[in-house]
Amino acid sequence: MESVSIKRGRKISSHQTIKSRKRQDTIQLYLIILPVLIHIFIFHYIPMYGIVIAFQDYFPGNSFISFDGSVKWVGLKHFRKFITGPYFGRLFRNTFTLSFYLFLFGFWVPIVYALLINEVKDSFFKKFVQTASYLPYFISMVVVAGMVVSFINTDGILNSIIKVFGGTPKPFSTDPKYFAKIYTITNIWKSFGWNSILYLSTISGIDPSLYEAARIDGASRFKQALYITIPSIVPTIVILLIFAIGRLLSANTEFILLLYNPAIYERADVIGTYVYREGLMSGNFSSGTAIGLFTSLINFALLYAANAISRKYTEYALW
Repeated sequence: MESVSIKRGRKISSHQTIKSRKRQDTIQLYLIILPVLIHIFIFHYIPMYGIVIAFQDYFPGNSFISFDGSVKWVGLKHFRKFITGPYFGRLFRNTFTLSFYLFLFGFWVPIVYALLINEVKDSFFKKFVQTASYLPYFISMVVVAGMVVSFINTDGILNSIIKVFGGTPKPFSTDPKYFAKIYTITNIWKSFGWNSILYLSTISGIDPSLYEAARIDGASRFKQALYITIPSIVPTIVILLIFAIGRLLSANTEFILLLYNPAIYERADVIGTYVYREGLMSGNFSSGTAIGLFTSLINFALLYAANAISRKYTEYALW
């Protein structure tokens, strides 16, 4: 009986030790993400109370919320003004078009790149190519815009190449029809390497025995990628696809502001640039906030719809 009690005591003690270690590991993991959570709370959640000025005629210096009558509440005035305004159609069309082009032509590039990099066996060349593809992401957008402007000028590299082959120089920087192409190509070049990191990390976690079994069965490298690698990264693809759909009304405003000019407003003017002019340059903070809130609500609706469809037809969803 004593030996049985001792064994039971040891089992209980061992179980408690395991639970204690798991608890410590959990606490350590939460401590690791604590700075990120604090950053998100301070810079993303606390400022959200400022959206109330979208329903006011706000002037700098006024309080956001007051019960002494100093705050002038106007309801949905600024939303109606934007939706019924003369620029709404152009802004909405340009924003959606640029985002959709980037989504259509840019979403699959990191996937294909990750699959190709995974097939490279020379470790030195593989690391070199990966590093080279990551570098554009860390280049300042101001520098990138300056490079693009110098390339597309009348006497830039592109027109110099066109002249060499006997062509006529084209006004890339002032002709609206070229802007969408320039915007899409530049953003893909800048971000495809960085966006491939998630896919590469997922691929690196695939069980090597699956590839060994496939090789024994005579599967070629293409079939290994088709039947092992791609199915393994489908969950990642679906999640990132949902996020991408939720950003269809979020064009790269910073890059557009650095690149565009009045000659290409027809195709380059987007909601973000209008908010910059209307909200910051003109001092209409209530109007700018209302437009930003309107865009965020549409993006959230797209995200929610994409997540619902994914949850219904696949096994993967954000919630």
